[in-house]
Amino acid sequence: MGWFKRADKPDSAAQGQSLDQADLSELLLQGEDMIEQLARAHMSWGLGSADRWGLDQMTGVITWTFPDRTATAPAQILGSFSPSSGSWLWAWANESIVPEMSRDALEFRDWAEAHGHGGLARPEIEADEATASALVALAVRVTAATGYYRAPGGNSVLIITFGPVTLTAADGSTSSFELTVD
Repeated sequence: MGWFKRADKPDSAAQGQSLDQADLSELLLQGEDMIEQLARAHMSWGLGSADRWGLDQMTGVITWTFPDRTATAPAQILGSFSPSSGSWLWAWANESIVPEMSRDALEFRDWAEAHGHGGLARPEIEADEATASALVALAVRVTAATGYYRAPGGNSVLIITFGPVTLTAADGSTSSFELTVD
């Protein structure tokens, strides 16, 4: 898809890119870098190694459970990717997601529309793994997310952003893990 041309890969058509298209490519690279940095930082408390996870849409809290502790954080749902149907569905367009859980997705939709990228703001987008990853990278960058989780599921992958993490040890003691994004 033309929306997601990487700025670091030469392309003869890239010379005719509009400024908005060049900006989108730069945002994509920044978003990809952010996701890598967020993953490395959050691995320090165990992101990606929990025994199980859960998301309570009524409270807006995601919980990861480990043998010796739990980690919780305020969360938002960006959207979901279905490999079997080859589609991305934004959280704000998914009737099974409460509206309060889709603020980040709405922020990205509003940004895309305001910057002339209406195709990115469609409720459902035809997407393979690479396109879905690019949508997530752009949304993480635009919303300045401080946490990102690719939640394993049945037929689709839920993409969740999250804020400061509270770690609660088995003895009840707590500590916090918080990142800031410039």
